[in-house]
Amino acid sequence: MEGFSVIDRLAAILAKYAEKDGATATEIPRVHTLRSTQPTEPIHILHQPAVCFVAQGRKQTLLADEVYFYEPPQFLIVSVDLPIVGQVVEASEDKPYLCLRLDLDPAVISEVITEVPPSALRSSPPARGIDISTAPAELLDAVVRLVSLLDAERDSDRKVLAPLIEREILYRLLMGDQAARLQQIAYAESKLSQIGKAVAMIKSNYSRLIRVDDVAAHVNMSVSSFHQHFRTVTSMSPLQYQKQIRLQEARKLMLAQSLDAATAGFMVGYESPSQFSREYSRLFGLSPRRDVDKLRNLPDFV
Repeated sequence: MEGFSVIDRLAAILAKYAEKDGATATEIPRVHTLRSTQPTEPIHILHQPAVCFVAQGRKQTLLADEVYFYEPPQFLIVSVDLPIVGQVVEASEDKPYLCLRLDLDPAVISEVITEVPPSALRSSPPARGIDISTAPAELLDAVVRLVSLLDAERDSDRKVLAPLIEREILYRLLMGDQAARLQQIAYAESKLSQIGKAVAMIKSNYSRLIRVDDVAAHVNMSVSSFHQHFRTVTSMSPLQYQKQIRLQEARKLMLAQSLDAATAGFMVGYESPSQFSREYSRLFGLSPRRDVDKLRNLPDFV
């Protein structure tokens, strides 16, 4: 099957099951559809490890000052929790942006790796935790077969076949350009895994004052090595990462609990309301109140 015909089939299935603009969970574990019927404004999210296959339209993702554009038949891979800014740049009512997101499970990746001969696996030093690749026809075919299970009449088809096809997708990713990123997700002692543990520590303590020395010790790295690898993977320093997490969490609190900016800022670790409002406006482009009012009318892409 030619690459574009595979993409057309993927787009047709996603159009059928993407019920609304934004992200929609499917009956297949870890699989979501994403749709937008118009270009979007920049959307700040904390993107978890996943691979996103674009079937229609075009999108850009920003990590710090780096821009990643992707369109069919490309896919985006994220190997560690990253605060990014996503923006659909090509979409319409007649031809919406359509994407399939498969969340990456380290345990499943590890199982697949154990069945691959070590000589077939690639290895490389830690790299940025986000990248774009072009999907070969064999990989796209597996993705289409996975999402086609949404049409299955028997639940048992999805229960039995979906895990098998997910493993095939991971296998084909391991045999391609993104092998190193997948391996690093799975290996407990990899540098990416250590940075992942540091990210988890910062996320769980985002409202507290953290010392980089303590985080480095927690993941068994020297401070200099930790700084270097953290910036390599996330494109920012640990304190810059914590600031973005704080501001995104404050945004969620104001949306979900209708908190005022001062209260939300205090809850995420800010002592000065003016500093919180200043840094919030710098990141999101609007004051906290104006930004939250605007967000209430936007689809959820998380």
